[in-house]
Amino acid sequence: MLQETDYTILGSTSLRVSRLGLAATYRPGKHSVRRAIDEGINYFFSFGIDTQMVKTLREMMKNNREWYVVATGAYNYIWWHQNIRKTLEKRLRQLKTDYIDIFLFLGVLKETEFSESIREELCKLREEGKVRSIGLSTHNRKLAGKLAAEGTVDVLMIRYNAAHRGAEQDIFPYLLVKDRSAFDGKVHNPGVVSYTATRWRYLIRRPKNWPKDGRIPTAGMCYRFVLSNPNVHVVMTAPTNEKQLIENIAAIQQGPLNEEDMAFMQQFGDVVHHTKKWFM
Repeated sequence: MLQETDYTILGSTSLRVSRLGLAATYRPGKHSVRRAIDEGINYFFSFGIDTQMVKTLREMMKNNREWYVVATGAYNYIWWHQNIRKTLEKRLRQLKTDYIDIFLFLGVLKETEFSESIREELCKLREEGKVRSIGLSTHNRKLAGKLAAEGTVDVLMIRYNAAHRGAEQDIFPYLLVKDRSAFDGKVHNPGVVSYTATRWRYLIRRPKNWPKDGRIPTAGMCYRFVLSNPNVHVVMTAPTNEKQLIENIAAIQQGPLNEEDMAFMQQFGDVVHHTKKWFM
């Protein structure tokens, strides 16, 4: 069961979130989603097609809706993107709720894909009260850093793990605008949600050029690595079953990694990063 220290406020939003968020990408089962709720997880990312999560949240949110923090979004594709408003309305119907806590424009590759018209549409939905917070998911660290400094979005969903640590230079230094006179006079501190903590499980496998008797990280260590960075508010987990879910919850409750484990994760991450894979 999560403890008080396993929650935080998501950046400058007023949303109180569990530092471990749940996605049902690998269909862990409705019972696993319910177990996550029972254990205290309240941050959920829904794709809309993850029916196990949708059905469970729809049922559970009938009571105490304010406790749940639901994130979803519309997808950007190279040749087209989903209609933002229609996608939002569909999610509202699916989840039978009056609002979405965090609505993201997903999969942004370059700045031109996050155009002024898209930003205006997101802001309008927030003004209408249909969403509480807006943002985007992107691998473009330079863009994320720029948006963070400008205070353009409420939430950034980014890749950060032991093998991909570029956010430490390109994003995290820009999260807090210290000059209160900048932009609209407010201190901007976007919420940061991290995904791919295990780098598609490559961080918990032995690389070809790693010693046969060498230590291998656990999934829990990968999540703890991410949460050891105070700039990250939520790390996403996508377990395949209830056992993995419980192991991941237990892991983050051990707190930040010590110096020795942090050095090990960085060393291992560097090896994984330089092991060529098709998606790199």
